[in-house]
Amino acid sequence: MNILDAIDTIQSIADGVLFGATYALLGIGFTLVFGVMHKINLSYAAASVGASYASLLILAGIKAPPPLVFLLAAICGGFIGGMVYIVAFRFIPLANPLATLMSTVGLLLLIDEIIVHTTAGVPLAYPALFSDVIIRAGPFSLRGDLMFVFVLGCICMMLLLLLLYRTKLGLATRAVSQQPVAAELCGISITGVNGLTFVITGVVGGIAGAMIGAAIGMLSPLLSLPLTVKGLIVTVIGGLGSIPGAIIAGLLVGGLENLFQFFRGVSERDLYIMLLLFVFLVFRPGGLFAASAERD
Repeated sequence: MNILDAIDTIQSIADGVLFGATYALLGIGFTLVFGVMHKINLSYAAASVGASYASLLILAGIKAPPPLVFLLAAICGGFIGGMVYIVAFRFIPLANPLATLMSTVGLLLLIDEIIVHTTAGVPLAYPALFSDVIIRAGPFSLRGDLMFVFVLGCICMMLLLLLLYRTKLGLATRAVSQQPVAAELCGISITGVNGLTFVITGVVGGIAGAMIGAAIGMLSPLLSLPLTVKGLIVTVIGGLGSIPGAIIAGLLVGGLENLFQFFRGVSERDLYIMLLLFVFLVFRPGGLFAASAERD
């Protein structure tokens, strides 16, 4: 490998890590729901894309500035997250894990169909902040839109960690995730905590969907399934129920994805990410940060 190839390799990894902030947010969404309810919400990525589409369609007539589109995507994500909880979890027996799993699969397909019929399956351009900004550092260059996505993702992660570890709502959420019966005996509403968890993860998902749209410059109905797979891979590699694990795994998957794309092309990159998932399942099934069974 000559010096130019080394520079291109490092550049690919850097771009991938920046974009990996979006995967980290998706992984956090999957992780939060699993941590609180011990259920997998397979409709999460589709809801995130749906929230981003909704923000574009609502503001289509007034040419809103990009920050307002991001804010509206977060609001739409929270609303859709709450609806997902009511439809797929609130009234379905939680003792039957297959029922909730299949209900989220049905919601994934339903949200996809709504997006396709609303937009006629046509991809929509998504506004990006700082798309014309290039930061140069020697032979390397960082795209302004990717830097924005990374910084926004880091801010969302910090706010979410503060919410979970510095507020009463976060304390109630952790109590329900660890000892639901004891939490209920202490007067904590499990239904309320579960519903708020879905709304919060919906807000995070809406922002993640907007970040993805801004980073690649468009939204497509075809994004739902790949993002669902990536979110699950990040959740497994990070460790089920571990938010720090989801953050590290999201950045790792983003960096490796771009590295595989650089060496093997876009058509093969997902193949190697899938192989990475199987490597973890065989040699470290608990992920990088397996959730502790101890109380905090």
